[in-house]
Amino acid sequence: MTTSTLSSPSVLTRLTDLRFALTLDAVVTGANGAAYLVAAGALDDLLGVPTGLLRGIGAFLIVYALALGAVRTPRSISRPLAYGVVAVNAAWTLGSITVVIAGWHSPTVTGSIWIVMQAVVVAGFAELQLVGLRRTR
Repeated sequence: MTTSTLSSPSVLTRLTDLRFALTLDAVVTGANGAAYLVAAGALDDLLGVPTGLLRGIGAFLIVYALALGAVRTPRSISRPLAYGVVAVNAAWTLGSITVVIAGWHSPTVTGSIWIVMQAVVVAGFAELQLVGLRRTR
């Protein structure tokens, strides 16, 4: 019996496949957006972010997840669109860190930790997508 580890070439190859990286991003983004829409009322006190803003972010994330799905669907993924996804993910990462540093909307400690963790995940998606773009020249 063999076990795969994160450093296994097959796992890294799969993670850095552009289509897979876009799909993973779409699934996680869509789930996050749905959670913000459905549970905004419960999350506002926990995160210290207003309900309306959480719902707006949730709606944006669902639309973005659908756009990610559209980018990854064609047989040949558009490189300019994929680079656009990387740019949006980089902007989201920087924006999230800025929100925490500036203290906008006064997030709670839990909210600040969540926002930073989310930024790290999104930065990870951007990196996987960049590696996938480089591999598909």
